[in-house]
Amino acid sequence: MRRPRPHRARPTDAPSGPPVEVLIEAVGGEGDGIAAGPLYAPFTLPGERVRLAAGPQRREVEAILQASLQRVTPPCPHFGICGGCALQHWEHNAYLAWKVERLIGTLARERIETEVLPAFAAKPHTRRRLALHARQGKRDAARLGFKTRKSWDVVDISACPIADPALEAALPALRRLAAPLFEHPKSAPTLHVTLTATGIDVDISGVERKSGGLSADARMRMAEYAAAADFARVTMDGEVAYMARQPTVRIGAATVALPAGAFLQAVPEAEAAMGAMVVESAVGAERIADLFCGVGTFTFRLAGVAPVLAADGAAPAVRALSAAISTAPGLHGITAEARDLTRRPLLAEEMKRIDTVVFDPPRAGAAEQAAEIARSGVARAIGVSCNPATFVRDARTLIDAGFTLERVLPVDQFLWSPHVELVGVFTR
Repeated sequence: MRRPRPHRARPTDAPSGPPVEVLIEAVGGEGDGIAAGPLYAPFTLPGERVRLAAGPQRREVEAILQASLQRVTPPCPHFGICGGCALQHWEHNAYLAWKVERLIGTLARERIETEVLPAFAAKPHTRRRLALHARQGKRDAARLGFKTRKSWDVVDISACPIADPALEAALPALRRLAAPLFEHPKSAPTLHVTLTATGIDVDISGVERKSGGLSADARMRMAEYAAAADFARVTMDGEVAYMARQPTVRIGAATVALPAGAFLQAVPEAEAAMGAMVVESAVGAERIADLFCGVGTFTFRLAGVAPVLAADGAAPAVRALSAAISTAPGLHGITAEARDLTRRPLLAEEMKRIDTVVFDPPRAGAAEQAAEIARSGVARAIGVSCNPATFVRDARTLIDAGFTLERVLPVDQFLWSPHVELVGVFTR
């Protein structure tokens, strides 16, 4: 008979303790301050003395008794209630240094040392993509915003200092757009909003479909609100509900028509910085593979260097990439393939004519693909990652096969969050 696994207490279910005064010693991976115990306190900074309320390991702060010199006034009126940002109270240079140190520490856990370049840091009001949660409000305006801290409820935001001003200005129109979506009591819509070159593109998920989906009247109201706001397109789980014009983005020399719900880097300047690093590191290549290519974030830039084989598991993204090739004359050849690179990675034998591989996987990383790159004769690999933990796992696979991680560019694309991204360059 199998023994039951012992229960491990988490910060939220550990035994409760009395109120206590503590010294914050560091900031942890989720952005909380850490005191001896350990105790975790949101919105605190190293060196601060604070009084914590009674509770388990993760506690609320009753008072800041001695503030850090690095503490600043948060720019957002919703900070502390909204669950979107964790670190607006930290002076920017210290906050950015903490992110870089976290990345260095993650590399060190796999005994990886490398040159760490100065970090790219996104600025306020530069996000072109937001995922906004809607809850039922008035007949002509839903409540719309980000989830409240420690709750499924939503903060009905009036401002957002991370968002592009065009998205911030569109919040009232987006509330109206979401108003007809609550015919079914189980609907909990999320509006995935993207600012494109031709206007705002909205893909809606979370509308209950078991009852037959939205009524014709609700769809009509939604289309009227979209037209009044001059949105480019509104889709529901990829199905077009309203379209005035095709949403497009400029990627390198190409103009790409975005599929509904397509992945796009959140900040255009971050995309440009990562793209510049990738292209600079690929100079001299004779044939390149761009794996997990999406709609061509790096493909079109790399095709200015050498012919590119591009592959991704999202067939609509690959079709959009292929269709955009004709908009960018003068590049080297691009061959695009829809291929699940987790189940069917590009094999070492298929890389015989390729000397440089770029891989930009989702958060789970590219374990299967990294193993094939390690087996191949590829001379150079460039990894782009939104998750340093899986990046170092894949990096260890490459390093054990003879690659050296020459340099890493930290990328702070998600401002005031604990999240850090990176570009890493390997040579053999």
